Amino acid sequence: MFDERSLDGFDWDGLQQQLDQDGCTVIKSLLSDEDCADISAMYSQFEPFRSQVMMARHGFGRGEYKYFKYPLPELVSRLRRALYPRLVAIANRWYECMDLPTRFPDQHEAFIQRCHAAGQERPTPLLLQYGPQDYNCLHQDLYGEHVFPLQVAILLSEPDEDFTGGEFVLTEQRPRMQSRPQVIGLKKGDGVIFAVNQRPVKGIRGYYRVTLRHGVSRLHTGKRHTLGIIFHDAL
Repeated sequence: MFDERSLDGFDWDGLQQQLDQDGCTVIKSLLSDEDCADISAMYSQFEPFRSQVMMARHGFGRGEYKYFKYPLPELVSRLRRALYPRLVAIANRWYECMDLPTRFPDQHEAFIQRCHAAGQERPTPLLLQYGPQDYNCLHQDLYGEHVFPLQVAILLSEPDEDFTGGEFVLTEQRPRMQSRPQVIGLKKGDGVIFAVNQRPVKGIRGYYRVTLRHGVSRLHTGKRHTLGIIFHDAL
């Protein structure tokens, strides 16, 4: 099972630079094949989840996903708890650059207490499942007043073996400019860290804000599972 100490082996300075440059970065082999299989297998179970969403019913795309309930499965809880401290300094620096007053506490537990005090008490980590012709429209995962500006999606299936198509897509809307799309190449077990809503970009006259949305392109064949780690809770 995922060990929090494994995060020490990643180049966090390099990952931070990539986040500042592109609004996203990839952690290679964040989870083992065994962990990916264990999480994917949860989708057919009832007990770990609080709700299921069929995307087509809401105009979100095609496919489905389930939100985990508290207490989160140990592996999901461990990932959320371990990744947050690695990202909080970036989050605070981004908010400072964007002249936003909010600052985030060092530990995730303290931030979750802030969410719950504001009525955001429903857990947001989720497991997504796509089949042939399924896709996820561009969107943002905003669930209330308190929003942590970074989140993580971990691919649990192997491209070109378990499925074809289904690329992770990120778009960046820049002021007075056309949107910039990115297609992020992921392998099984890779995690992509990306901006939830806005991020700062340095311009000639200081920093300005760009708005990001993410989604998944249409699957051609097979089945694709993804674990989403969102650090704020929902109303």
